[in-house]
Amino acid sequence: MTNAEAYDRGFAHLSSHTVGPLLASACQVRAPRLLDVGCGTGVVTAAALAVGAEVTAVDADPGMLELASRRHPYASVRLAALPDLPFEDGQFDVIAGNFVINHVPDAAAALRELHRVLRPGGVIALTWWKSDEMTATNVFTEAIAAARVPYDPPARPFTAHDTPGRFTALLAGAGFAGAAVETVRWRHRVDLATWWTDIVQAGGPRFAMIAGQPPETVERIRGHYLRLAEPYAGEGFPVCAYLARATSPPKP
Repeated sequence: MTNAEAYDRGFAHLSSHTVGPLLASACQVRAPRLLDVGCGTGVVTAAALAVGAEVTAVDADPGMLELASRRHPYASVRLAALPDLPFEDGQFDVIAGNFVINHVPDAAAALRELHRVLRPGGVIALTWWKSDEMTATNVFTEAIAAARVPYDPPARPFTAHDTPGRFTALLAGAGFAGAAVETVRWRHRVDLATWWTDIVQAGGPRFAMIAGQPPETVERIRGHYLRLAEPYAGEGFPVCAYLARATSPPKP
């Protein structure tokens, strides 16, 4: 299984819960020209195509794009990363970004670029995790700590903007109007052993270190993970995300 396939089974399944609300917030015009920014393996792309959008999907990971383009031949899939997008000003009616804004190194610069490629009157919708209610992944961090494995987590610059008030201010600073944020909660039901395999194989900036440990250390972390995750085996992991929606003001 490739990293992209593991991501698709794991993280993409987790993030798919917000796709419906994300597109409901964004797709209010018929057959919009939609940009799926940070598309991953194409979960949002598939849903947007299904409602008749003309989809352009971009991601910085070639493995993700290969899988997305193979699955969604009717979308235009391109390699690109914020804050530098290869598009003309005002090219899109709608921009949807499912859990990408929390990964960019400069959120303000990314939003300015998204504002540039969105037409006046267009709509943007973005999601990000409420980190203190991300039980589905926090159990991995807690398991690493319980196993007493040295762990230097990657810097997370988005924490400076991750509350509704701070993010709406950031949107306004980038030129957007009418910003509003809603909270989305759900239970992520998944087989615990499968969830472990998919997250560890997908790697990523937070958990790639697990697979790089000696086998006995990996098993020690896994044992703590199973102990910490067991209370959620039935009803699922409680998960919370924020969804922001804003518009690009019409020209006077």
